[in-house]
Amino acid sequence: MLSYEQALEQLLAAARPVEEIRHVPLTAAAGRVLAKAQVSAVDVPPLDNSAMDGYAVRVADLTGLGEAGITLPVSQRIPAGTVGSELQPGSAARIFTGAPVPAGADAVIMQERCVTGDGVVTLNHLPRPGENIRRRGEDIAAGSQILPAGIRLRAQEIALAASAGLPELPVHRRVRVGVFFTGDELVQPGEPLPPGAIYNSNRYLLRTLLEGLGCEVRDLGSVPDRLDATRDALRRAAADNDLIVTSGGVSVGEEDHVKPAVEAEGRLDMWKIAIKPGKPLAFGEVRKPEGGNAWFIGLPGNPVAAFVTCAMLVRPFILRLQGVADVLPKTLSLIADYSWSRPDGRLEFLRGRINDAGRVELYPNQGSAVVTSLCWSDGLVLNPPGQAVQAGDSVRFVTFAELLA
Repeated sequence: MLSYEQALEQLLAAARPVEEIRHVPLTAAAGRVLAKAQVSAVDVPPLDNSAMDGYAVRVADLTGLGEAGITLPVSQRIPAGTVGSELQPGSAARIFTGAPVPAGADAVIMQERCVTGDGVVTLNHLPRPGENIRRRGEDIAAGSQILPAGIRLRAQEIALAASAGLPELPVHRRVRVGVFFTGDELVQPGEPLPPGAIYNSNRYLLRTLLEGLGCEVRDLGSVPDRLDATRDALRRAAADNDLIVTSGGVSVGEEDHVKPAVEAEGRLDMWKIAIKPGKPLAFGEVRKPEGGNAWFIGLPGNPVAAFVTCAMLVRPFILRLQGVADVLPKTLSLIADYSWSRPDGRLEFLRGRINDAGRVELYPNQGSAVVTSLCWSDGLVLNPPGQAVQAGDSVRFVTFAELLA
């Protein structure tokens, strides 16, 4: 069996970012992957400006400040968005947050340390030069790189682009993913449930995960357990998608038609991965009618196994297709609040959550079909092969917030 690291390495080695680049407005850039590094053409802030509502002064005019303070005439009023005149010696300028500091001033005294009068202000604080002044370019210097290529754009990166005056950003086209689900036993929610049937939870699980990654998902629904139907679904999915993802039917039983169907329509590698849950996984390519290939990943049918393999293997593969540079989830080192005395010989992904003490506890039923464990948990413990755990031991934990972002 392949180790998890070996399987992930092979997936990422095969992935190539989609080549199409779209220029989208900032309002449509959230969650997209930046295709080219961005450089600012302006200084931010563009001028020295006040960090406070208060009074702009010359520090040299206040050297004689005593307990009673110093009273100066107010020579001008500078709201944000206007540029004042040069500050005359021996005077103060009323200034507001964000307003440019007038030439000649070298500090701003916050208004709480001032007493205003009729055209004058009494200053009760001796500032240091530069106090409460935000310098030109201290956030962004003109000509500097503000955003590197290969990042998924969050609100903060979009705000940074906006502060540099960029109205749009170049991003990779969204990855197009076709999904379908095999199994004559599958019934859609809302339909009657005949004996021997189950509701198709994987359809909604995988669609939601893939859409959360920013993919364009094309859902072909459930496919009958027949070779011809499976081949037809593969051809339709390959026609206009970059990747095909399926769940179920990747074993070698008489009713498992995905393997021969993919081999007839392209190329398939069947992997047994040393992980639990999620040992069987299929990876390959399906020919497109117009030439080229769509990637194919076949996931296990059990819902927890489908979740784990999608989060830990499909997710980084898709992120790499999107052009993301850093695709590996970050793990935490936490203290176990449980004992695990019968470890498996494979890498185990145990459903757990962080309790009020900041330690990890496990869901009591770790079965690969127990969807309630995913709802109860807030992450996965990565338990090494054969590793027994006692309460108080250090364990690796990856949060769902990290995996689903």
